[in-house]
Amino acid sequence: MPRLSERPDWFYVIREFDYAYRTGSAGGSDLIRSHMKKVRDGLARVFASDPEVIPPEPTSRPVCDHLERALDNGLDGATRSMVKAIENVKSELRWDQGYERMPKHLDRKFAYAELLGPNGPVVWPELTVGLVLFAPRTTYPAHSHDGITESYLSLSGFWSENDAGVYAPGSMVLNLPRYTHTITTAEREPALLAYAWTGPAERLANPGMRFSRKSNRPRAA
Repeated sequence: MPRLSERPDWFYVIREFDYAYRTGSAGGSDLIRSHMKKVRDGLARVFASDPEVIPPEPTSRPVCDHLERALDNGLDGATRSMVKAIENVKSELRWDQGYERMPKHLDRKFAYAELLGPNGPVVWPELTVGLVLFAPRTTYPAHSHDGITESYLSLSGFWSENDAGVYAPGSMVLNLPRYTHTITTAEREPALLAYAWTGPAERLANPGMRFSRKSNRPRAA
């Protein structure tokens, strides 16, 4: 199998994550700054080790009908260089949903594609980075990640987490382990997010994704 250095298209995608987590602002947050460093350090080990690239059999989901629109929108945003790099590998992506039980309304609204991690295509056990695509007018139910620290980097579209703010391209949001969060998207445009997971290798390989009955969403006054 080719190494990462032998696949420039994949190399540039992963380098864009390094650039984003190296030059992006932590907004004064020590927690976000620490997480960004962990991602950078993990990516430094990736580049030093030059892991294999094993593209899976590409798969699609109904929400992928919105991918071209999301990528086009992202070319006008703060993360356009990452979006452009993603365009070059989009035909090799495997889009999954990851849950044993999917709410019926969500089946056509959501999918994710792992780019680097235990399940490839860039095979690496210590860090996971990937993409999440949401259709317009989506409510992604309350969920959390046991043992995994997660960040979202917004690439295109507008979205909210726990009704606590509106995030535009270039925004970064941090979710600590077991923090329950709900995501909603704008009414007319899809949202494309990049994500990074840090945590124990066994958790990254088997994240145990499931929805929660509890939500941290604030109640209306």
